[in-house]
Amino acid sequence: MKSYITSDPKILGGTPVIKGTRIPVSRIIFLLKEGYTVDAIHQDYPHVSVGLLETVIDEVANMIDSSRNDQKVSKVQVAS
Repeated sequence: MKSYITSDPKILGGTPVIKGTRIPVSRIIFLLKEGYTVDAIHQDYPHVSVGLLETVIDEVANMIDSSRNDQKVSKVQVAS
């Protein structure tokens, strides 16, 4: 799966950003938390397509799910 989130020490000190931009992924998540829709975020960042925003959001969600699953496996292994 191609990643659209990247981190480079030369770009915003290594903060994860949307690939090809200087938009921090945390900014997108913050805007969603504040009630923005993907379309509203796209209006603020018209050079980033709605499809790319949705892909980045899905990628973050998958990272969180993966992290949770890893934690569950670790807890089971410790308990065994």
